[in-house]
Amino acid sequence: MAGLSLKHIYKVYPNGTKAVSDFNMEIADKEFIVFVGPSGCGKSTTLRMIAGLEDISAGELTIGENVVNDMEPKDRDIAMVFQNYALYPHMTVFENIAFGLRLRKLPKDEINRRVTEAAEILGITEYLSKKPKEMSGGQRQRVSLGRAIVREPKVMLLDEPLSNLDAKLRTQMRSEIAKLHAKLQTTFIYVTHDQIEAMTMGTRIVVMKDGFVQQIDTPKNLYDYPGNKFVAGFIGTPQMNFFEGTLLKKGDNVEINFEYSEAKVTVPYSMMYKAKPSYLDGKKKVYIGLRAEAVSVNPAVVKASKSVIKVRVSHKEELGNQTLIYGDINMQGDGYTESSTRIIINADVAVDFKSGDIIDAALDINKVHLFDEESEVSILPRIPEYNYVDCTVKDGALSFLGVELKMPSAINCPDGKYDLLIPTDAITVKGKDADITVVANENINGVNLLSFELGGRRMFAVTDEEVKKGKAKIAIDWKKISILSADGTVVEAMPSVMTFEGRLLKEKVVEEVTEKDKTKKKKVIKFFLEISGYKTACPDKIADKLITAIGVKHAFGEKLLFECGPYDLKIAEEGISAEAAETADYGREKFAVLKVGENTVYAYTEAQVSGSVNLLPEVDKLSIIQADKHIRIV
Repeated sequence: MAGLSLKHIYKVYPNGTKAVSDFNMEIADKEFIVFVGPSGCGKSTTLRMIAGLEDISAGELTIGENVVNDMEPKDRDIAMVFQNYALYPHMTVFENIAFGLRLRKLPKDEINRRVTEAAEILGITEYLSKKPKEMSGGQRQRVSLGRAIVREPKVMLLDEPLSNLDAKLRTQMRSEIAKLHAKLQTTFIYVTHDQIEAMTMGTRIVVMKDGFVQQIDTPKNLYDYPGNKFVAGFIGTPQMNFFEGTLLKKGDNVEINFEYSEAKVTVPYSMMYKAKPSYLDGKKKVYIGLRAEAVSVNPAVVKASKSVIKVRVSHKEELGNQTLIYGDINMQGDGYTESSTRIIINADVAVDFKSGDIIDAALDINKVHLFDEESEVSILPRIPEYNYVDCTVKDGALSFLGVELKMPSAINCPDGKYDLLIPTDAITVKGKDADITVVANENINGVNLLSFELGGRRMFAVTDEEVKKGKAKIAIDWKKISILSADGTVVEAMPSVMTFEGRLLKEKVVEEVTEKDKTKKKKVIKFFLEISGYKTACPDKIADKLITAIGVKHAFGEKLLFECGPYDLKIAEEGISAEAAETADYGREKFAVLKVGENTVYAYTEAQVSGSVNLLPEVDKLSIIQADKHIRIV
């Protein structure tokens, strides 16, 4: 049994097409992972790279404790079930299941044991002497599964195994595969384009689109907390309703206005604490998402609701256990055409509406989803990136939510009123900057999100561990904050990533080597990294990754981008040539501000720095990107 680790996995074809881009995921032992997405999203390609049927263009794939990038498929200890059963028609079911074991020359008794056990698990014992043509589609798929089971693999890979079956048989086989996973207690990775299969089978789901991972989460979290508009629309039946609209802050409330209609509802501003203030100006367009069950036509619910809109009914679909009402919030809309005003309502009561009726519908505002119109990313993420608050700067002091802090010299801001952006990872507990009241801790995919009250306002912080509820003190990392005016950024956060240009080099050097107790000089090939004009030795492991990803022909001389943090740059006697512009004092830490060519970089320092200096990067901590293809190789 084994887990898997996929780090910066890419698949790039010779014509430059990126089938998979920067796939990162840790899969625990015994998990049931489902890759889901539309055709061409890269899910099957990713599965085939795990299986070894496709070469990995860049990145590192680990199964158990072994890096398997260059390992043959037969040596990876995996088994794969395909969409096509691929059974040998001239062999019996027993012979089909046993075929791979016989190739491995296992003892006859061991083969009989494994095949018999697999047949019992799959309920096909009575078919072992039959030929595939005598069996139904579902039974043949079980044989295909049996052939994989007897391998007793660390990882089971299933590539759309149910797509050739009818609807009833697919439902039955979904249950069978889930039951099989529970019995075998091994890691399953399952590929499908059917979101119902994904939601009902996976412990976690990977949603993909155009080669990129959109979101990885549990089925419930994907449904309740979609990270972007694509995930919100792809997961769930019927599809989520999407409307265009704007948000306008009015005191302690926010007015949600639905474009191209008279519909509007009001929500408390406390619901919008995670949203940037720029979204609440009544001008910036957003997508408003509401699932069909978040809209009610139940008279009792409508009467009690403060969020009621008018809907012009177009038609309805009777589905036995539910009724879907189609309509339009634009009284001139037809309700048939998929538009930004069409609405689908999952009626929870018996209805007798006719086409053309104008009815009241209540919105469950606690289940509203809001997405940026351009990026389509949620503006109310589960783990917010920033806290947004009003602030005032006067005489070198920053005031917000009843807190006044003297600003360090690195923060140079004129007196005035501003918006303050405090990243959630810039707040640490056990500081001295402000007194807070801890309200809640929420573990979100291994990340602890701390909710706290400060000056009557709810704020958030990402912490390493859970913090007890009640009174606490916090510290703010000054180098991460930004101060904004209506005209733009006044104080910008210190960049966390420094970027340099360079390339991989190889040279023949003469070394003294000892062979058979004799020392002699010999020419050997050594690898180097040239980083902004500075040449340093390149570890063989890094060189191997670069050569494998780029190719021997182009690896040397290819433009590379090197990224590192300010703590990974040391001022030393040799290194990248730089000119010190100033030393930025952030109170608890100092950073040298340096010019490397036209670029400004920051390096951690404990003393004042001036004049010409050299920057020595920690090679083992560099992230390396192939510049022209934007592939992160290391």
